[in-house]
This record gives sequence, structure tokens and C-alpha cells, in this order.
Amino acid sequence: MNFSGRKLFEDVNIKFTPGNCYGLIGANGAGKSTFLKILSGDIDSTGGEIVVEKNKRIAVLKQDHFAHEEDRVIDTVLMGHKKLWDIMVEKNEIYAKDDFSEEEGLRAAELEGEFAELDGWEAESDAETMLTQLGIPSELHEKLMKELTEPEKVKVLLAQTLFGNPDILLLDEPTNGLDIKAVVWLENFLMGLDETTVIVVSHDRHFLNKVCTNIADIDYGQIKMYVGNYDFWYESNELMQRLISAKNKRIEQKREELKEFIARFSANASKSKQATSRKKLLEKLQFEDMQISSRKYPFIDFKPEREIGNNLLKVENISKSIDGVKILDNISFTVNPDDKIVFLSKNDIVKTTLLSILSGELESDSGSFTWGVTTSTAYMPKDNNEFFDNNDLNLIDWLRQYSPDPHESFIRGFLGRMLFSGEEALKKSKVLSGGEKVRCMLSKMMLSNANVLLFDNPTNHLDLESITSLNKALTNFKGSILFSAHDHEFIQTVANRIIEITPNGIVDKMMTYDEYLEDEQVQERLSKMY
Repeated sequence: MNFSGRKLFEDVNIKFTPGNCYGLIGANGAGKSTFLKILSGDIDSTGGEIVVEKNKRIAVLKQDHFAHEEDRVIDTVLMGHKKLWDIMVEKNEIYAKDDFSEEEGLRAAELEGEFAELDGWEAESDAETMLTQLGIPSELHEKLMKELTEPEKVKVLLAQTLFGNPDILLLDEPTNGLDIKAVVWLENFLMGLDETTVIVVSHDRHFLNKVCTNIADIDYGQIKMYVGNYDFWYESNELMQRLISAKNKRIEQKREELKEFIARFSANASKSKQATSRKKLLEKLQFEDMQISSRKYPFIDFKPEREIGNNLLKVENISKSIDGVKILDNISFTVNPDDKIVFLSKNDIVKTTLLSILSGELESDSGSFTWGVTTSTAYMPKDNNEFFDNNDLNLIDWLRQYSPDPHESFIRGFLGRMLFSGEEALKKSKVLSGGEKVRCMLSKMMLSNANVLLFDNPTNHLDLESITSLNKALTNFKGSILFSAHDHEFIQTVANRIIEITPNGIVDKMMTYDEYLEDEQVQERLSKMY
């Protein structure tokens, strides 16, 4: 595939087989979504061909949430099986006539046979069951799509894709916008497919680990297949890189020893034979072919300037209403040193409001909070546009505002490790992508040397490589963290305490996220919430 003057893929030969789920991974811009579009037939490849076994049905997850505004919810799901839907429409058109010809009668009979072969009589019931399992109650099934909320539309389009047992599923970021219960249902649904070929693009590492039997890695303009889930691929890839690097280091040491011997003794008659022998050996020493991956991991490391004292944070009876709606109601808790707390709530605005208050960006209506005298905080809001959109600074000057060292060499070095090297450091801050803005905000936070970090959905807009780097940095951080997130793996590996804000008060548990989700009371509450 040639795209905008560059080769995105070249001479890719790969086979996907039934019964497997393939996680399609690669750096931003590597061509994951483009590859899915080629497989689905939405775009043509520059060369080569896609071969799909005869009579195999492909279903593609659609991202246009406004495509079915005037359609009923149940009809939108049924449309996922195009052949069945077309039969239903044609059949109903014939039966709607007051009088139809013998030819139309024969056609109707033919359609009824095809309808039965495709399990048409169970279709509406199956669609209703799937919608209900995804959290769309029966009272919404007859409504028009335009009457649904955005999260509800996401679920309906997912049901549309999965409906009718397609042979091949192409899913681009299927967990985006799904609540916890819906993600778990989707994981179980995909793991229960025996004969379907599933190809999925996702930034959700937990999801990839749960559902994938194979990883298809786009790199170097090629696609390489690996057996196993994402973690297995990641650990194997890291190990292979280390082994090759270590081998090359040993070869380099051997080369230097041989060069030194040759230089010392090539002019010595008694040693010349040995020198010639070593010269031949030197010529045979080859380095492993280590291609530079298109993946780039930013170097993220938070180092607190001083330790936190025992009195870190006390929150007492904080309440806040926005536009007449009560968002926080008498919230109280105490944060201890080494706490890494994730805030959970069905409504993202609840978490954003609390973190905004604790960071000093927003005032509460009542109640108070007190930071310990030894604490220093750094905060990354979910919406960071105000830091970038209203200024004309390049990245060097933008970061200089927050740097204790104003020298360009220091700031360039810092930007370089966050993947803004060379000319990239001269980009205007107002033209940055979402992921680039997040990396800049992380740079700002690192320079603060704070011992308490506050994050509101920090993985939003980040690629897998940046998420992995941030995840490691926060796992190793020696201070305290207060954050919200939707990334299961991120929460599980960073948080050691869960505070869920519910309409009936807070639930506060010292445990991991997985332990929390397995709690019977939590499962019962989740089933009622969603």
C-alpha cells in the first residue's frame, strides 16, 4: 500500500484462520486502520490481493454514530446481517401490497425459504437478547437511534457488527466508549467464538490479553505473526531485543580484541601468522541484523524532590453542584503516604470535578480539604487545551515556562526523550495532536518534581507505547497518586486503593482493581448501574 508518497506496506503475505483472534498492533501511523480497511474492501491496495473464502461473511465495526439516526434501534442491529435484512425488506414490501401477482407470490415463497435458512424467525429475538446483554434495555429497542445517548449508540453499533454470527470480524477500537460490564460481556463473547476469524485493533492491553490468540505486528512495512496474547508478544520482543543487543556487544568486544592483536603483531614475523588468522576471523564476525523499529517509547520518570510526611491529604464533606445538578455530595476520605488511589464512578464528570477541586482548579460549594505541609502536587486535567491553544510558542519556549533550567540544551534533551527531537522541538504548541499534548503535559509534570501526582484519564490520546511507558513510571513512582482512568491494565497495575463514588456515598477499599471487580457487592452494584 502506497500512501501519500510513502510505502505503508510492502510485499505483505499473511493468513488469518478461523477460530483465532488476532490483535493488530503497531506504532501510530504504521497503518493498522488502513490495513483493516483494505481487508474489508473499503479501500483498494496498491498491489496484491485479498482472498476471502467463498460465502464467508465479513462484519466491520462502524464508527459513524449518526449513520442510523432515523432507524429503529432493533432495525439497526438487524441491518448488520445485510443479506437477511434485504430479504426481510423485500418480503415485507411484497406482503404490504393489497394484491400481488403469481410471480410475486413465487418470489415471496423463495424469500421465505432463504429467510428460514438464515434463522430469520429467531433474528429479532437474538438481536433483542444481544442488546439487553450489552446494557440497552427493551424499552429502547423500538426507539429511533437519534433518541439514544452517545454511549448507547456505541453499544448498538457493536451489536450490529456482532449480530448473525459473521465469519470474519474486523474490530477497530471496539472497547472505546463501553462501560465495564459491556467490555466484560464483549470479552466473553469473543472468547466464546469457535469458528470466527477476529481481527482487532485496540489500545486496551487488558482486552488484547483476554481475547487474543495471536498478535499481528505491523513494523518495518511488514506484518509479522506471533502466537500468544499482547503480554506474551511484549515480553518476547523485549527479551529478543536484549539477547540480540547482548550478542552484538560481545561481538563488538571480540572485534576490538582482534583489532588490537592484529595492530600489535602484524609487523612481528613470529606473530604474523596468528595476526593473519585473526584478521580472517575478524572478517567473519557479523552483527545481528537489528532493524530499528518504528515503535518509539518515551522515557517517563517522575522523581519527587522530597518525601511525603504522614499527613498527606484530608478531605471533609466536599459537595459540588454544576448547573443545578448535585455532582459531589459530602465526600470525605483521608489519603495516606504510598496510596495510589483510582477514583471510580459511572459518571466521568464526578471524577473530573473531584480532581479539579483537589488540584485547586475548581472551588467546592461546601466542605474542605487540607494538603500536608510536605506535599507538592502536579495535575494533568482531561482537557488540556487551555495550555496550548491560546499561545504561539514553539515547544522549547512552551516547556521553558515550567523548567527550573531555562537553557535550550537542557529543554531540548528533555523534549527529545519525550519523542520531540530535532525540528519536532520547534513545532508550535497550538498545532499538536492529542497524544503530543499529553506527552508535553507529562514533561511539565516531571519537571515539577512533585511527590503527589493527580491525573484525569492520562491514557486518553496515547498510543500503546506511551501508555506502557507511563504505566511503568507510575508503578515505580515513590510518591502518591490520585487518578481516574478507563484502562483496565493501567488501573490494575498502578492502583493499590479503590475509591468508588456512588449516589449513596463512597466505597473505599485497599485492594487491586481485579479484586474489587470480583467482590460480590461490587458485582451486584455494577449490574444495577449498567
